[in-house]
Amino acid sequence: MSRISTDQVKHVAHLARLAITEEEAVTFTEQLDKMISFAELLNELDTENVEPTSHVLDMKNVMREDKAEKGLPQEEVLKNAPEHQDGYIKVPSIIE
Repeated sequence: MSRISTDQVKHVAHLARLAITEEEAVTFTEQLDKMISFAELLNELDTENVEPTSHVLDMKNVMREDKAEKGLPQEEVLKNAPEHQDGYIKVPSIIE
């Protein structure tokens, strides 16, 4: 028994703005049914003592301590700016 119908495949293709032929709809229905069957095999696994994870590798973010530090002197920043005025960097206006 198919877990997905050709009509459902056509509906999803329509939502995705994909033009598919009747033959493609049948092919995609068969392929998606196989994918769903494979995914359903995972329901047979015993995951009672398996801790949920978001990543298969044991990864941790390494972050520095969040503390305020002195920034660059204003003169040094402004010497790299193409245009500046009154201690500020001038940028093109984007709001009219």
